[in-house]
Amino acid sequence: MQNGMHTDIERCVRAVRSKDARFDGWFFTAVVTTRIYCRPSCPVVPPKPENMTFYPSAAACQQAGFRACKRCRPDTSPGSPEWNQRADLVARAMRLIGDGVVDREGVPGLAGRLGYSTRQIERQLLAELGAGPLALARAQRAQTARLLIETTPLPMAEIAFAAGFSSIRTFNDTVREVFALAPSELRTRVPKKSAPGTPGVLSLRLPFRAPLNPDNLFGHLAATAVPGVEEWRDGAYRRTLRLPYGHGIVALTPKADHIACRLTLSDLRDLPVAISRCRRMLDLDADPVAVDEQLRTDPLLAPLVDKAPGRRVPLTVDESEFAVRAVLGQQVSTAAARTHAARLVTAHGEPVDDPEGGLSHLFPSTEALAALDPESLAMPRTRRTTFTTLVRQLADGVLHLGLESDWTETRARLLALPGFGPWTADVIAMRALGDPDAFLPTDLGIRRAAQELGLPSTPAALTARAAAWRPWRAYAVQYLWATDSHPINFLPV
Repeated sequence: MQNGMHTDIERCVRAVRSKDARFDGWFFTAVVTTRIYCRPSCPVVPPKPENMTFYPSAAACQQAGFRACKRCRPDTSPGSPEWNQRADLVARAMRLIGDGVVDREGVPGLAGRLGYSTRQIERQLLAELGAGPLALARAQRAQTARLLIETTPLPMAEIAFAAGFSSIRTFNDTVREVFALAPSELRTRVPKKSAPGTPGVLSLRLPFRAPLNPDNLFGHLAATAVPGVEEWRDGAYRRTLRLPYGHGIVALTPKADHIACRLTLSDLRDLPVAISRCRRMLDLDADPVAVDEQLRTDPLLAPLVDKAPGRRVPLTVDESEFAVRAVLGQQVSTAAARTHAARLVTAHGEPVDDPEGGLSHLFPSTEALAALDPESLAMPRTRRTTFTTLVRQLADGVLHLGLESDWTETRARLLALPGFGPWTADVIAMRALGDPDAFLPTDLGIRRAAQELGLPSTPAALTARAAAWRPWRAYAVQYLWATDSHPINFLPV
């Protein structure tokens, strides 16, 4: 799919007429006669083409004076896959806005993280998305407010501040403007049976584009789970979350048409960030149809895709945590890596209370890890040097891993660290930074799969063959890994 799809009028009209859910989040349909905007798959009778206009974001629709459809709820559609597959300024800005940076640090904070002026950021976002960073953040606040109104019994004043509004009046005005209903009216529309059962626990549905194969996604997270921080229980992946205002515990359960998400937060202001990070960890904004179509063009990959389409790349909720764990996993088994990480968690993690038991700590901060005695690490001296150099650079801010990271530049910085080879740098690029084209030609499992399938098995020859899989080589890695019987490829029983 091309950038700026909303400008291809004919294609948008065809998607709306066929109610094609694959395009939800790619663009929004605004109806000039009713002043309502919808997702492409809206179940109502499509308007006449001359009454449709198309926008690249919900924020742009709201800026133009349209309100959200009450039937299809366009504010709850999956996010645009563009922001995860692109590495340019707009994509990096959108990832940061989704993580709540504008609400916490303002537009100057966003610009500072990206290394551009506020004027440059605003101009580029406006040109591509029809809305500036403040309008995009406002649309996200409105969505968070609706979620809290409909899923919690909290007083409206608490919801207003938890959603990031500076005043109750702004909260009331925004909700009325975006949804054409007062906050209290939104709440009365929710069926009584959907009221939450456990106080302090938020139950949400995380949408995704079908198909989604949960096997390798949840299998990977469960098989590599660090005791105390993560666990698989009763069909759900559970883990602790380090968040800007406090901490949280999330339980994520794969369902046929959504991911069930149960969140417990120490500070409700962290709700939008927690949702954003969980969506990202599960790669829920991916476009599996585009990925699989590209990979199917290789006759040796096609049978793997046809057998189990919709594989996602298991990502992370914390880039620095993943980098530390990648180093702990160098040249050891999955079980040994978990053991090393569990020792660090017990000794240096921050204790948290889990009402359900099972989870006990947040993964240690890079500051805590940088302060530990290197001699206490039960690992070879060379890997100890790799570990201590990494955590010191992360703690000092010399190396930064985040949503705004430039993939190519960060990979080069990682490769300059002692003990960092292509595998470690690329697995961090793939699973921490979210580069959809990261590739692991030296990985033992990939080389075994390649040999079995009749693909070239030497790193150079395999990389040459994989050029045809771009820009989705990280997804090809998932399909290749899945040829093995390793636990990462299966949902736990």
